[in-house]
Amino acid sequence: MTSDEEVIQQTKKWVQEVVIGCNFCPFAGKVVKQDTIRYEIENGTGLKVGLESFIKACMLMDDDMAIETMLIIFPLSFEQFDDYLDLVSMAEKLLEKEGYEGIYQVASFHPQYLFAGAPVADAANYTNRSVYPMLHILREASIEKALLKYPDSDQIPERNINFAREKGAVYMKMLRDSCV
Repeated sequence: MTSDEEVIQQTKKWVQEVVIGCNFCPFAGKVVKQDTIRYEIENGTGLKVGLESFIKACMLMDDDMAIETMLIIFPLSFEQFDDYLDLVSMAEKLLEKEGYEGIYQVASFHPQYLFAGAPVADAANYTNRSVYPMLHILREASIEKALLKYPDSDQIPERNINFAREKGAVYMKMLRDSCV
């Protein structure tokens, strides 16, 4: 069994090697350098536990403005992508229900990530394939501020997909898997 510390180190390596290394998120390098990412491990299982962890993370970010973004990592649950998608959907609904819409945004990463309509073997899926299932909570105000400084930000997803496809699924899988 992997310890919490190992899970966090593997996730940090994935952020550094894949997210930053492939420039999938041009804003990630800054928050890593500033050490404003918080990594939370949730070892409990099930949708209820996942959602409780998610809303607690939002409240923690409310109380600590030094946390720019947070990754909630689920090393022991949501192995099946469909179950994970249920978590993401419910987390988005919870943002609205708890009055966090427009304050926080959730991004999704999963080892089996599959874009709707994409073949499983499409290298583009690796733009969101992480080492563990996780929810990424971002501050909306920070996103808006960063986007003002980044030209053609609407081209980021297409650029990421093209990059991953140029590298190929074998390379992208190897890169991601090298983080564990």
